[in-house]
Order: sequence, then structure tokens, then C-alpha cells
Amino acid sequence: MRRVAFKMKMTPGMKEEYIKRHGQIWPEIAELIKKSGVSDYSIYLDEETNILFGIQKVEGNLSSQDLGFNEIQKKWWDYMADIMETNPDNSPVTIPLVEVFHMD
Repeated sequence: MRRVAFKMKMTPGMKEEYIKRHGQIWPEIAELIKKSGVSDYSIYLDEETNILFGIQKVEGNLSSQDLGFNEIQKKWWDYMADIMETNPDNSPVTIPLVEVFHMD
């Protein structure tokens, strides 16, 4: 199992909406993410910069950011597009982060 970390950017002033939408995550998107091999998934917010930091454990080759081939994922990205920095297909602009230290 590997750990994957990435950052994204939230639109300023959308913290409460972002939290609300993830608090009501669609069961089908949660199931898709889990079935793809992602577990222990957290997203943190740097409130000074509106940068979101995601980290997840991944079993297999796909992280949650690699599921754009799935219609459910596409619908979730469309739903979130108004509060995030996105690509033309509404996927979040995601920048992979390099692990430089880990301690269990």
C-alpha cells in the first residue's frame, strides 16, 4: 500500500460550503473511491491560502484523482466545480506532492 498526497485550491470564502458538501458526500462516490482501493483519506485546509491538502492510502494504481473515467466521479466534479479551481473537464486542479519524510 502506498500513500498519495496532493494539493488543490478552494475558492476563497467557500470553506463552510466545502465542509457541508463533504459532510453529505454521496454514498455512490464514497463507494467508488473505496472500491478503487483508496482508504484512510483525509483533506486538510490551509485557511491562509485556501489550499486543500489531500492524503490517502492507495492499494493498486488509482488514487481518487484518477477516477475521471467514471460517470459518478464526473458528476461529483461538476458538483464541486463552483467552489474549486478546476480543469476544463471540471476535475480539480490537482498537484501531486512528493513525500520527503514519514514516520509510523
